[in-house]
Amino acid sequence: MEHLVQDDLFGELNVRLDTEQGEVIVEGEAIPRIVLRRDAGTEAETHIPIGTRDGERLTLTVDGEKAVLIPAKGRLTRGSYRVDVRHAGRAHRLVPDSIPGSRLLKDKEHIGDFSSDGDGQVLAEWKEGAKVDAADAALGYALAAAFGTGAQPMWMLVIDAIGDLIP
Repeated sequence: MEHLVQDDLFGELNVRLDTEQGEVIVEGEAIPRIVLRRDAGTEAETHIPIGTRDGERLTLTVDGEKAVLIPAKGRLTRGSYRVDVRHAGRAHRLVPDSIPGSRLLKDKEHIGDFSSDGDGQVLAEWKEGAKVDAADAALGYALAAAFGTGAQPMWMLVIDAIGDLIP
């Protein structure tokens, strides 16, 4: 699935998600090219757009340069769905903060908000006054497309689990 996005700061971007091959590519004239790939032969989990949260089975490059990608396991809490990236001396984190959305942090500073249902369509809203560069934007779009955004709060998951137990 390929989506053209008009970013407020960086203009037209192309976000391409291939769930079968396990690949996300984000590119545009004003941003570095991001490629996030699932290793060949890795069995895909259908509830994760890129197919896995196993960082050992994923490769992330920023303009051809390898970056460190650390997705959390995704369990009960919203924070367990975070995805961390270390590249060029910076730390980025995409972490759910509502049911539909996630916030992007750069070195612990909240710089933007993302939403994506896992279909490759990504919406971004940059925080006013945040210092956002082209790599920040490209990484945010790639992570949102690859892993989706948002998560239910733990109390809703507990209620669902209790409901499943009651006949």
